[in-house]
Amino acid sequence: MLDREGFRPNVGIILLNHKNQVFWGKRIRTHSWQFPQGGIKYGESPEQAMFRELHEEVGLLREHVRIVARTRDWLRYEVPDHYIRREARGHYRGQKQIWFLLQLLGHDTDLNLRATDHPEFDAWRWNDYWVPLESVIEFKRGVYQLALQELSRFLPRAQAGNRFLRSGSRDPRPREGAPRSPYGAVARSAHAQDVAAQQGDAALTEPPSPSVATPSCPDG
Repeated sequence: MLDREGFRPNVGIILLNHKNQVFWGKRIRTHSWQFPQGGIKYGESPEQAMFRELHEEVGLLREHVRIVARTRDWLRYEVPDHYIRREARGHYRGQKQIWFLLQLLGHDTDLNLRATDHPEFDAWRWNDYWVPLESVIEFKRGVYQLALQELSRFLPRAQAGNRFLRSGSRDPRPREGAPRSPYGAVARSAHAQDVAAQQGDAALTEPPSPSVATPSCPDG
């Protein structure tokens, strides 16, 4: 299911434990690490898709988590041509995502990477919130920065204070209590700026085009 500009609606998930560390999954049979994410099916809301993907990829159910926040607008990334099937080139451009920040209410033992017959990850770990992005495939890094930056203001203030104590910062006054990003200022791309104000959630209800193939590429 693609929108008019060739972007597939998608959700991303930043899952926090009680220490405000984030779930970090290793893509099966690769050396790439990422957050859980997946496509929104026709007729699904972003929240419904998020809960489905949460179970499919990490084995968690609704009762295991609490929604803390979500991004206001779509965040977009383009997929390089060499990751797109030849028959989809010229139609498919990439992903547009709504990101959710979740708090784990259950335990580590509730996580199950083999909840389905098609696992996304073969290993996982908890990482500091400002997870290093070097191990993320390059074309996704900008969206990761934007999502982490926007959702960081919903983290407890205690983490911000601890972070500055560890880093030795002289200005422990992050905006709205958020921990300051080590990535520096992150400008929205032209695609990220073209948000719901122009097309809203209408693209989610558009019927899929039978002439457009869904690409096989590492975009979750």
